Amino acid sequence: MTDHSEIDKHSGTATTGHDWDGIKELNTPLPRWWIITFYACIVWAVGYWVVYPAWPLLSGYTSGVLHYSSRADVAVELSNLEKIRGEKMVTLGAASLADIEKDPALLALARARGKAVFGDNCAPCHGSGAAGAKGYPNLNDDDWLWGGSLEQIMQTIEFGARSGHPKTHESAMLAFGKEGILKSAEIVTVANYVRSLSDLPTSQGYDAVAGRKIFVDNCVSCHGDAGNGNQEVGAPNLTDKIWLYGSDEATIIETITNGRAGVMPAWTGRLDPSTIKAMAVYVHSLGGGQ
Repeated sequence: MTDHSEIDKHSGTATTGHDWDGIKELNTPLPRWWIITFYACIVWAVGYWVVYPAWPLLSGYTSGVLHYSSRADVAVELSNLEKIRGEKMVTLGAASLADIEKDPALLALARARGKAVFGDNCAPCHGSGAAGAKGYPNLNDDDWLWGGSLEQIMQTIEFGARSGHPKTHESAMLAFGKEGILKSAEIVTVANYVRSLSDLPTSQGYDAVAGRKIFVDNCVSCHGDAGNGNQEVGAPNLTDKIWLYGSDEATIIETITNGRAGVMPAWTGRLDPSTIKAMAVYVHSLGGGQ
């Protein structure tokens, strides 16, 4: 094999023998420091594989000679944090909700603890700022399906709504269309009547008298004669312009046709009583608590 390498006359460096349209590649060696660093990184990587968890296996991973685990470190840190909080949380758990709101130190502790727990457990549905979303209540306003007092909020957090817990809030809106209770035309009429309760525009040709009659015959037992709702059964107020699923005609028709039965999980058993109490105080302090 012929060696085409030569000494470049400009740099004095040997070429590799490769030539591209007259451009010749210099055979410049890599800096020694770069070579040393490269091999040092290889040695470091091999050492890391041996010392720390590194390689995935079929049912786990190599644990390494140090058996280090970042998860274990976090567990220890959380345990230490709970020890620091311990006495304060015991005091918080022993105090009544009313006493917590009267004690500035306990109130500050409850709000701080409640905010952290809310972010971990409630924000996925209610939002990080508790402003809610379609189907998830806004906890900043003064509209409450099951009541906004401290005690009512705590009960809702503890046992949820339609969660399956024996003490949960239990109710459901009938599917008036799906179950054949109302005809399509009747649903459209009563949907427009419901919109009128919040001073929303109604469809042309809407019969207010017929809408009122359908509402009285089918809806007042839960929502009340004036549509103001009933917190005992979780029936929303239809007159306050606050809508959980939407106020447009199509959405209201869908609600009446198919019903609604949103679920909130019960947090008792998942969170300790002191934490639930702290979260109730935090939610109550957001601005909409009654």
